[in-house]
Amino acid sequence: MMIDPPIEKLIDKVGCKYALVCLVTKRSRFLLDKKAEMLEAENLRAVSYAAHEVHDGKVEAGYEDA
Repeated sequence: MMIDPPIEKLIDKVGCKYALVCLVTKRSRFLLDKKAEMLEAENLRAVSYAAHEVHDGKVEAGYEDA
């Protein structure tokens, strides 16, 4: 269970649970592909790091008009 940052605050920033899951998953995969050494050196998990980036406003969900 994720405690920090609180999931409710992340949902408020993104808009809905589904968008939050998609955003954190996509960012986590990117981090594992491109920044794996940094995560390993700092003993961080990709999902937690991505969630903190969303909370800090470093990563935002982009919506396309259909």
